[in-house]
Amino acid sequence: MSDTTSTSDTTSPSDTTSTAARDDIRAGRTSLGIELGSTRIKACLIGADATEVLATGSFAWENRLEDGLWTYAIDEVWAGLQAAYAELVADADNRHGVRPETFGAIGISAMMHGYLAFDAQGELLTPFRTWRNTNTGVAAAELTDLLGVNIPLRWSIAHLHQAVVDGEAHVPQLDFVTTLAGYVHAKLTGERVLGVGDASGMFPIDSATGDYDERMLRAYDTLAAERLPATARELLPTVLSAGAAAGALTAEGAALLDPTGALQAGIPLCPPEGDAGTGMVATNSVSPRTGNVSAGTSIFAMVVLERPLAEVHHELDLVTTPAGDAVAMVHCNNGASELAAWAGLFTRFSAAAGQPLSDDAVFDTLFREALDGEADAGGLLAYNHLAGEPIAGLTAGRPLFVRTPDSAFTLANFMRSQLYGVFGTLALGMQVLAAEGVELDRMFAHGGMFRTAGVAQRFLAGALGAPVAVGELASEGGAWGIAVLASYLAHADTQTLGEYLDREVFASASLAVADPDPVDVAGFTAYLDRYRAGLAIEAAATTAL
Repeated sequence: MSDTTSTSDTTSPSDTTSTAARDDIRAGRTSLGIELGSTRIKACLIGADATEVLATGSFAWENRLEDGLWTYAIDEVWAGLQAAYAELVADADNRHGVRPETFGAIGISAMMHGYLAFDAQGELLTPFRTWRNTNTGVAAAELTDLLGVNIPLRWSIAHLHQAVVDGEAHVPQLDFVTTLAGYVHAKLTGERVLGVGDASGMFPIDSATGDYDERMLRAYDTLAAERLPATARELLPTVLSAGAAAGALTAEGAALLDPTGALQAGIPLCPPEGDAGTGMVATNSVSPRTGNVSAGTSIFAMVVLERPLAEVHHELDLVTTPAGDAVAMVHCNNGASELAAWAGLFTRFSAAAGQPLSDDAVFDTLFREALDGEADAGGLLAYNHLAGEPIAGLTAGRPLFVRTPDSAFTLANFMRSQLYGVFGTLALGMQVLAAEGVELDRMFAHGGMFRTAGVAQRFLAGALGAPVAVGELASEGGAWGIAVLASYLAHADTQTLGEYLDREVFASASLAVADPDPVDVAGFTAYLDRYRAGLAIEAAATTAL
């Protein structure tokens, strides 16, 4: 039966939707977003209506600790991209009966920060150094003093300068330094560019110009004079704001993404962005007094500022939205990984007991149990530190669960302490923002731990003392966010990014909002006091173990 043949005079809504989706895919009225996250590479295809997800694909991967540094193999970048893309194509075929061969636009995003360094022939000079590494303390401190803004350990300029300070052999061969998103984009298009949000995690941005801060560039060039083969501007990617043309898919790039040869060249790409920027887009948090919390392997909060901060704070990064507006970021290296490890233990217990439960069922059961816990988690204390945590003053991590003899050791309290532990370091950083007088109208949350309705969201509202919203459109996370940024290419001439999100994407979005419960606020405050005091235990563990 052909697509136009019908056995009925009526057409169901699902048939109409499927036909429209097929037409969009065939005509290339779609946007493809791919995000290389910490644990998954995700691909997301949206139609002419950006709220409609037409197909998805993914690939699981993990970072590795090699020679004392966290890294991913470059070969695995491409194996993962190809696998995620192939799965998306197969999903589109399965759901809509058509395999996409072109798109209206493509966007690439990835973990921010880190260090990918290349020579003039495009050869990688060192293994990829990710955001998770904390070996850049000397460089970060020197740069913070020099530039007068906080330069965190994970920023690309800190990695670059640490290589200079250490006199690494590859430094004289440097021709280009970029992030993971910038690297993939350059291979697909030949363009050495970066979205301003991702670039703001490489080197400080002047929001007035939407470019690297010129005064700071000159200061760094003076500091690194005769130790680098080029100026900082020559080594770093060109900065572009959301909606700017960022090149087109080359034939070589198409073959890299789709080795079958079906994908056509010539598709425009939006500026490559970091996962913080795509999180802001996915939660419509690009305007002043809005913010979002993204919880995954790491956890971070982004708050769009109304005015500059009065002081420099080591707990805060100053980055930007994809449109270049100033943002304060509270970034914690450790997120939900330890929570997932405990859930895995209970999953295995259910199987060993002969009553196996799925991962999702275990998470749902444990999260709902936490609702019955005491407001302060009964005196229990959980640290999720698998890696170092600069906000807490820790250069290494040791996951810990601690209780006193008189604490109430119940499953409900245990799980509440684990959920509180995910938000512990984040809350320390958010208190610094509150002391600066920064106010929020709304905070959006996204990430897998918010899938169980009303649990992690409620506890986060208590931890922040502010309303927390969770929206259905954020379910695909950053991959959907970068797909939306790709779709914005066709609207940038007539609307700002904020206007496009408000009018075209989120106008009819439904949100579940959790207001802070005063009992939860008081309980988390008591928990955080113990958490802060117990950091001495963490510090001792990193020395002893």
